[in-house]
Amino acid sequence: MARTRLVKGLVQVYTGNCKGKTTAALGLALRAVGHGYKVFIVQFMKGVSYYGELFSLQRFYPDIQLARYGRSCPNDSLIRQGEMECTGCMTCFMRKGEATTQDKQVAALALQRARQVISSGEWDIVILDELTNAIYFEVVTVAEALALIDLKPEFVELVITGRNAPPEVQERAHLVTEMREIKHPYQLGIPSRRGIEY
Repeated sequence: MARTRLVKGLVQVYTGNCKGKTTAALGLALRAVGHGYKVFIVQFMKGVSYYGELFSLQRFYPDIQLARYGRSCPNDSLIRQGEMECTGCMTCFMRKGEATTQDKQVAALALQRARQVISSGEWDIVILDELTNAIYFEVVTVAEALALIDLKPEFVELVITGRNAPPEVQERAHLVTEMREIKHPYQLGIPSRRGIEY
């Protein structure tokens, strides 16, 4: 039986300063696989291997596949095994203006993978998780992000997530959703929780 393909794929952007952008994209992936579509996720600036979605998505292989590109965590394996919680040490995050040569090289690899996946014709939905954050932290340019959009075949749905989506990217999208923070547990001193924030 022939695989179902989208007749017209659109460009979606999930942005804003509150949590929920990656979660929304993963929800879309789950919905799409339920209808027989194939999903590939390229994660920019996410190198740690203890995010809960990594374990869940393994159950949907080969229909959902994921490639991660970013800094790792010194406590990665202990957190993944449940022997430690994320301490918020911020080793796996970069600060604005402090991208290293290695950060830029890793982002270049993520861009290369994104180009290959988008143009391959094998995937119905391609999620570029944290792409706009990679632009903000200056490891990807706006021009490189727009080139990915230009590369998108008609039948591919392209989903871009991350804070600080530049106007040029928002303008090219068919749907833009902004997650706006009204309240957050961090304001109460509640740190990231296993299964909720990671």
